[in-house]
Amino acid sequence: MATPRPLRQDAARNRERLVRAARDVFRRKGLDAPLDEIAREAGVAIGTLYNRFPTRGELVDAALSPLAQQAVEIAERAAVADDPWDGFASFMEESCELLAGNRGYTDVHRSRLPGTPVIDAAQHRLAVLKKTIVTRAKAAGVLRADLEPSDLALLTWGIAGTARATREVAPDAWRRHLALLLDGLRPEAAHPLPVPPLTGKQLRGATPG
Repeated sequence: MATPRPLRQDAARNRERLVRAARDVFRRKGLDAPLDEIAREAGVAIGTLYNRFPTRGELVDAALSPLAQQAVEIAERAAVADDPWDGFASFMEESCELLAGNRGYTDVHRSRLPGTPVIDAAQHRLAVLKKTIVTRAKAAGVLRADLEPSDLALLTWGIAGTARATREVAPDAWRRHLALLLDGLRPEAAHPLPVPPLTGKQLRGATPG
């Protein structure tokens, strides 16, 4: 297989400008942000953007894959924490901090976009680690036994919604929401749940607001 030719200096600079601009615009406006706005912020023509990134997914992958990898690193630390509850709680807090600070990453976390192989691989790894974190905490008797990984997705979506709604008036309000949530996940606070957890198929079909 032929080795890809390196980009010319000016092309490489344009690509880097586009990635930086996309990272900022996606952070503020989410993944539906207009691509022409990203091109303007990068100081290039929209045609240059499409030359470098033919699909939105390719641009998202380049701009936000570092955050997806950061989420994996958070989970890797939590999965081997000496105290399973501390591992679980730190995973929730640090993960929610990523979501609270970046609308684009919140969108990545909640839905799949074609053309994002790096992010997809990180999300797959994250799902495996999340199961490990939950299983360890339940086995240690510090997390309610009926919690499933799919429940965590719904709970973090709720935190992300709080962060988005209060970002301008009380940017740390989500931390109170999370503290209340964590207290409710302790075994001593558990009561029987009225319905079963979402299946993987149901979770993929869900449409968070």
